[in-house]
Amino acid sequence: MAHEHHEHHFDPLAPERLGGPAPDLLSVDGALEQIAAAFTPLEDYERVPLLQALGRVLVEDIPADMHLPPFDNTAMDGYAVRAANVAAASHERPATLRVVGEIAAGRVATQPLGPGEAYRILTGAPLPPGADAVVPYELTDGKGFGGWSAAEAASLATAEREVSVFQSVEHGANVRYAGEDQRKGEVILRAGTVVRPAEVGGLAALGRAQVWVRRRPRVAVLSTGDELVPADQAVGPGQIRDVNSFALAALIAHYGGEPILLGIAADRPEAIRAGLREGVTRGADLLLTSGGVSMGDYDVVKQVLQEDGQMGFWSIDMRPGKPLAFGRFEGVPIMGLPGNPVSSMVTFELFARPAVLRLAGHTRLHRLELWATALQPISNRSGRENFMRGIVSQRAPRDGGDGEPEWVVRLTGEQGSNILTSMLKANALVRIPKSKTHVEPGEHVRILMIDWPPL
Repeated sequence: MAHEHHEHHFDPLAPERLGGPAPDLLSVDGALEQIAAAFTPLEDYERVPLLQALGRVLVEDIPADMHLPPFDNTAMDGYAVRAANVAAASHERPATLRVVGEIAAGRVATQPLGPGEAYRILTGAPLPPGADAVVPYELTDGKGFGGWSAAEAASLATAEREVSVFQSVEHGANVRYAGEDQRKGEVILRAGTVVRPAEVGGLAALGRAQVWVRRRPRVAVLSTGDELVPADQAVGPGQIRDVNSFALAALIAHYGGEPILLGIAADRPEAIRAGLREGVTRGADLLLTSGGVSMGDYDVVKQVLQEDGQMGFWSIDMRPGKPLAFGRFEGVPIMGLPGNPVSSMVTFELFARPAVLRLAGHTRLHRLELWATALQPISNRSGRENFMRGIVSQRAPRDGGDGEPEWVVRLTGEQGSNILTSMLKANALVRIPKSKTHVEPGEHVRILMIDWPPL
């Protein structure tokens, strides 16, 4: 497969949504719908070593190059036999067979199995010609299996000349037949499959040391604000450390993207333009900014994007994270997130995460939503849809019976958008509708899992 490259992976927003009058408030679902419609998968493919394919999306069908398993083999330790030779076996009248050899995994029989004969056989070893079943060693008086040292086992195996079988077995018992998993030529994995650890194992079984996958989306991150200093720098009066560069870069990497850190841009148009242009020059497929998209006098990002980009400035009917910019800068899609770290992370989870996944070729873009029982009263007087940080766990049935455990949730504590620890403690977002001003303990609420399994 040749390397392919296509630039048009971003479908621009409709002209009436770029720079036109913004709606009073846009719903979260409405914003998600518009963002989802704006992105298509990257069409850059690359051939990578198998372990580097983890989490990536295949762009080729993978057929089996041989039967799996490739030969008839035993599912357990025991004796390879002809089922007809032990059909009448019992504890009272065992069937006695002559042991003609031993077959371990990776070895083959030296001669076919004849009538009245048995091979000692260990799990995974090829079934000898003439055998059609395996008797587990527990149903025999066989020696030298589990519980012996290697030297003792070898000695006993060599000395063993006969074995008594105390129970009959059917034809095919404990045999794994060639091709019962997959037949040669059958497609095992199809283009569009996300490579998980199980797929890595499956590809290794097929001898695929390298595979073709979609390229990771390159996502550039620019933090803005005169108050920001690098994370390793001492904080002076009025200053704070740059959290968003690292939090957003970590989220990008976590969801399969390649982060490009552009650092901090001061609240000056030329600094922000220079930072964004660096992201374009470095091949970003998506630009992310944090800060500067609200309504204040120092929201310079908004000014730059109005002048140099095709932008829609949205007020999302949600808390935290009301302001959001979305459009293009010099042909590259851009999303302007709020500057508050909690708001930035929450809006990334909701809006940027699906875009990154879509660029990477994923089709399942959104978080699993569950219903959970609130363990405490929850107040939502924001007048907006509220995405509170919560801790989800499972609780045994209240009556102590055999019923299903239920999901329960409690808030992480104070929910102000300045409380960074609310994200550190959370494994879920609790989604409270704008119309719901109060939740009583015991009521069901919607939750979006952001970490799995629950803490």
